[in-house]
Parts: sequence; structure tokens; C-alpha cells
Amino acid sequence: MITGNDRWFGHQVRSLTTRDVLRERADRLGNKVFLDYLPDGRKFSYQDIDTQSSRIAHGFVALGVGRGSHVAVLMDNSPEQLLTYFALGKIGALAVPLNTASRGRSLQYLLDHSDATTLVIDYSLMPSYLEVAAQIPAIKSLIVLGGQLSGLESVPFQQERVCFETLYAQDDVAPDVDVVFDDPAYIIYTSGTTGPSKGVVLTQAQCFLWGLSHAQAFGQRPDDVAYICLPMFHTNALQGATYNALMVGASIALQRRFSASNFWNDVRASGATLTNLLGSMVNILWAATPAETDSRNQLRMCMSAPIPSFGTAFEQRFGLRFIQSYSLTDFGPTHAYSLIDPLGKLGSCGRPRIGIEARIVDDKDFPLPPGQRGELVVRHSMPWAHSQGYYKMPDATAKAWRNGWFHTGDIGLIDEDGYFWFLDRVKDAIRRRGENISAYEVEQVLLAHPAVRDAAVFAVKSSMSEDEVAAALVLKPGHKLDHVEMIRHCQDLMAYYMVPRYLMVMDDLPRNSSQKVEKFKLREQINVDGLWDREQAGIVVKRR
Repeated sequence: MITGNDRWFGHQVRSLTTRDVLRERADRLGNKVFLDYLPDGRKFSYQDIDTQSSRIAHGFVALGVGRGSHVAVLMDNSPEQLLTYFALGKIGALAVPLNTASRGRSLQYLLDHSDATTLVIDYSLMPSYLEVAAQIPAIKSLIVLGGQLSGLESVPFQQERVCFETLYAQDDVAPDVDVVFDDPAYIIYTSGTTGPSKGVVLTQAQCFLWGLSHAQAFGQRPDDVAYICLPMFHTNALQGATYNALMVGASIALQRRFSASNFWNDVRASGATLTNLLGSMVNILWAATPAETDSRNQLRMCMSAPIPSFGTAFEQRFGLRFIQSYSLTDFGPTHAYSLIDPLGKLGSCGRPRIGIEARIVDDKDFPLPPGQRGELVVRHSMPWAHSQGYYKMPDATAKAWRNGWFHTGDIGLIDEDGYFWFLDRVKDAIRRRGENISAYEVEQVLLAHPAVRDAAVFAVKSSMSEDEVAAALVLKPGHKLDHVEMIRHCQDLMAYYMVPRYLMVMDDLPRNSSQKVEKFKLREQINVDGLWDREQAGIVVKRR
């Protein structure tokens, strides 16, 4: 419960800074393992996390990174990635986590829009950066993890280049920087819907409040071990799994990425009691051949969004219980379905969390009664417990927060018992295998092709319960569509998961009287069986 005007579950909001929280955790929990990195067996105690992030923080300061600096991070899951986030927090710098699949125009936009002056990057991801480096002169320092800097001698750019390992200074006490709870800590990019991707600003306090909210909503305990295989450049794994483990005094077992063949072995070996999955991952695990070992694990709860129609059967087969969180990078966590909620509400997003007000409204923002479909809007009674708007996008921030409520862009209903049921999206976004894809950004790449006059990108349903990307193209006079060449064009300029699966050619796109494309007509009228399908054509788009 909330007591006083700045307390949250007994924690003083004003004390929620990276430096103070890590120091308190280290003092209280010391040698207890916080991070077990499964790929190489390294283990980090709470004391290790505090001292090593302080050493790296001094290394950043020596490079000229300080309070208010923007540092882009292009890294796969690793201890160094998390230590980088914490080190930047200790000196009041802003971390800008980037999707490791970003490339081409998308990566260029993210680096440019975020005003990053330093980039921390895995050596294996350097090819993606080098494709756009000449267009990002603001990047002055390059910090590379793994590989050899000698391999970059021929690169014709003038950034200062250092090995990540050289960041570790001797001083393991946090730098003396005046960091406060409402300092921005992250700019995390969410997919653009009707325009470019938006950078959401999270304060230092909000990250810890997010973790505390999860711990309270789901009854997480100090003896829990959270298995994390989702990427930590997203809030799901970072704020929704790592920070809550930190705040409850639990442990995390970190894997580089999801692997269906290794998932249950990892869970058993790590002693995991919690994990977060996406709908497509649940489907993949469910589709595997049943084995007598399926239920031999210690998982007591598994967060999934969405919970599938076969949720109860999945629970019985694997010996666990589903929970669900409704959370938005744009705002924070708002609803929770936990182990104490009725089984009859399985599949809902649960009820509002402590401090959250939620309602369903019509298109004029007037509240609707229980059971009626409309847009979910939310607000928080606690200051600094939600995100602080979109970076350099005041109009988008004002629109999202109109009339004193944050507009989620999601359609649903609230039943008589106060449970929220998600139904659809207002936003023009596509959700494919856990990634939110901006239709606008895919369209911009398609429009850059010399044969394309107009393009509309939209979602079609897939067998994995989420979406696949389809593109309707209007060609310029005298041009024909070479499907394979178009896919190669897309693959060179966007993340692998954004590349359209289905392509079609139209004489013109359906439009309303305002000349806006009516994508709902495309979604409703198009039969995917009649579209060119790159998977049927045998074209594999690989992660690079």
C-alpha cells in the first residue's frame, strides 16, 4: 500500500537512484548471487554488480561521459550490457538501448534522433554500425566489447575507439556525481505507429518503481530465480524482470537469447522459479513433442502476453501457472493477473495495480460502462511512477496525455469485476514474434525502391497467434515487381523481423475522403492464400 506522499511499498521514492539502490543491495545481500550468466557460467554477486558497475562508471567519466550524456548501447544479453546500464545510471548519463537487429535507415534514425555521442557495441554487430557510421558524425566515442580493435584500422571514421575491458578502473566506489531520482536514466525506443519510432524517457526512480510494482503484484520472493532469455534492450526483460529481481533481493539466470531446444534445460539447470515469455514462444514450446520430463522444473509462474487459448492445458503439461502483466514502455505497468486471481479470469490482463486508475473511453474520451469496447486510458496517483513522455516529440506526448489520462492506443473492455481484456490495437503497429514493428518505417524502405510509387504495410494473422507483415505496393509506370529483389532490398535496409512476408501489387490503395489509406480494408479483404509468400518461395531472411 502507499503511505505518505513519497513512499512506495516502504521505499522512499527520493532515494531510488542507481547508486543508492545498488549500494544498499550490496550492503544488505553482499555475496548472494544476483546474476548467473548461463552461456559461460560467470556468476556475479550483489557486491560484484555494485563494485564492477562503479569501476565502469569511472571508465566512462575518463572518456568524457557524464551527467546528461546520451550513450547508445547496441549489445546482446550479457553481464557487460547490464553493467553498462548501471554504470551510466551512477553518473547520471542516459542509456539508449537499441534493438540489435536494427540496421540501415532504422539504425541511423535511432542514433541520430537520440543525440547519442557514445556507442557501446558488441564487436559482432559492428557491420551494422559501419553501414551508417558516415551519416552519424555526432558519435565521438566507440566502445567495443569482444573482437580486436586492430580489425577496425581500415575504417575511415574518426571516432575514439576503445576496448570495453579498458573501462574497468581501479576505484570501485561510485563516482561523486550528484544524481537524483528524477534524472532521466533511459531513452527506450518503441515502434513508431503513424510516424517514426518514439524514444520514451524513463527516470531513475521509475525503473525501480516498475520493479517494485512487479514484486508486489505477483508476490515475488527473495528465493526466486528469474530465467531471462528475452532481450534486455526491451522493458520486458529489463524493467519487467531484472529490476524486480534486484528490488526483491532475488536472482536472475541470463541467457543470450531464446532457444526452444535449450529452454527447459536452462530452466532446470538454473533452478528458475519465474520466467517471461511471448505468445509465439509459448506456441513453439507447446508444439514440441511431449516428454515425460515436461513438468520436471521449478517454475511456479510464467508471465505470457498473450495467454493462449490452450493456457490451462499448457499449465498442466509443464507444471506451472500463467500470470500476465499489461505494461507499456510508453507508460509503465498498469494491470496484473496473478496467482491469486480466479482461474476464470485467465486470459485477461488482470486488474489495476496499486496507484493505477484505468477506464475504457469512447473516441471523445468519455468513460464507457463495464463490458463495452473502447480505448484503455490510465493514470498513476504516484509522481515519477510512469514514463515522462517522448524524447523531442512534445506534440506526440501531449496527444498521448490529453485530458489528463495516458491513451494506450489499445482497445478492450473492463468487466464487472474490474478485469481488463485486451481486444485490439488502435495504433498502426504490427506485433511479430515479440517485436513491435512500425508500419511507417517499413513503408519508408519500400518507398525508397525505384519501382515503388506507393506502399501500405499491414498485419495479417499467422499460425503463431501473432502477426505477419504484408505489403501492398503501387508501382511506377513501366515497372514490374521482382519479388526476390524487393525482399533483398528490404533485408539490406531494415531489421530481419521487419521484412515483409507477403507482397501484392495494386493499381491504387484504398483511401477515404481525406486520402488516408484505409488499412482496415486491406486487412479485411485480403486473403493471404492469394499473395506472394516469401516463405513458400523458399527465401530465408536471417538474423545478421
